[in-house]
Amino acid sequence: MTDFAKLIPELPKWNNGKGIEVSEWIYCMGRFDHAVAYADLFWPEFTVHDGCVMFASFDLECYNTWMKHTSDDRRAVEAVMNHRHIVDLFHEEESVVGRDLVMHLGRTIQDMWSCKLKRDFPTRQITVSFPSEHYEDLTDYQVTFFHENHEEA
Repeated sequence: MTDFAKLIPELPKWNNGKGIEVSEWIYCMGRFDHAVAYADLFWPEFTVHDGCVMFASFDLECYNTWMKHTSDDRRAVEAVMNHRHIVDLFHEEESVVGRDLVMHLGRTIQDMWSCKLKRDFPTRQITVSFPSEHYEDLTDYQVTFFHENHEEA
């Protein structure tokens, strides 16, 4: 079970130190516009282009540049264009974001993208990757997805 008080240090401070459950905290602090934006992060829209599964908002010029740069390696292009660095997703300074928070969020995004990709593309073998090893630099933690084998796509 997730220890939200550890991930969100503000929770135990609520109610004169008695704390608050994460679901109640959302009721007090949450915003609809933020929820819509986070929903797009956690459950994004995808599209297929040239046999590649990409975020629906991908940049065609960038795609073409990466295809040239990688000698048409679709797996490599998917991996680089479909990645998100966890600490870059928010306006927080890296120094105030802990490893536990980055790992929890990265694994959650990995799980959600995996479910969405399997739902949207049930016949494709798409890997959603997030590192399990320990990195000193939190910016090294990124989640990405790519086809295992483009010949099957």
